[in-house]
Amino acid sequence: MRVRILGCNGGIGGRHLRTTAMLVDHDILIDAGTGVGELSLDELGRIDHVFITHAHLDHIAALPLLIDAVADRRERPVTVYATEATLGILKSHVFNWAIWPDFSDISIRADAVMQYQPIEIGQPVRLGARTLTAVPAVHTVPAVGYQLDSGAGSLVYTGDTTCNDALWPLLNAIDKLRLLIIETAFSNQEAALARVSKHLCPSLLQAELARLTRPVDVYITHLKPGQAEQIMHEIGACETAGGRITPGMLQNNQVFEF
Repeated sequence: MRVRILGCNGGIGGRHLRTTAMLVDHDILIDAGTGVGELSLDELGRIDHVFITHAHLDHIAALPLLIDAVADRRERPVTVYATEATLGILKSHVFNWAIWPDFSDISIRADAVMQYQPIEIGQPVRLGARTLTAVPAVHTVPAVGYQLDSGAGSLVYTGDTTCNDALWPLLNAIDKLRLLIIETAFSNQEAALARVSKHLCPSLLQAELARLTRPVDVYITHLKPGQAEQIMHEIGACETAGGRITPGMLQNNQVFEF
């Protein structure tokens, strides 16, 4: 399984800042933030499956544009996977004919351009040899993260979350966990804002990672523009998991294979 980071920033503000999107192999997209704009039209046309963590704009901004761009190039629908609650938000507030056409009701060939596939936490979705499973997240709207399992190893992406009691027993039980991508949106100076918006800051991250019992490479995502250097400095100053873990900052165009 090959994962290419298209965007991993908590906002925009220059050519180097792109919000969350990850391309898995050539046909799966995890979230559809502004990082999707890095893909060519041909690359967009090869995406068959889009897994959404939650409906906040920085994670779905490019989804309507993606569907529109490839509508006349495809022989089958693009499948959008999310929880029932998140799909309900997309249907009511995005693909509603007022903000954007309802592509689940538009057929260019025999099938609709887009179709919805509801998922549940813990329910595996098998796509060939690959398995994607929603894991719990705690945010201001219904949200999940995802475990990506190649058979040889797993990557877990938390999505947007704050302190999350349900997540760590699941992670500690994954036999071949190789990578953890976890958000830390705010610096410790904005810990109050992190708590009310249900994100992490370095002090909260330190407490969360202390629950991790198995060795794994950890990468930090969703850093707010203008705060990345401060956030990573504060994370580096922490004795994360008793010094067992040294998180790195996720980078756009970084590639993981597992």
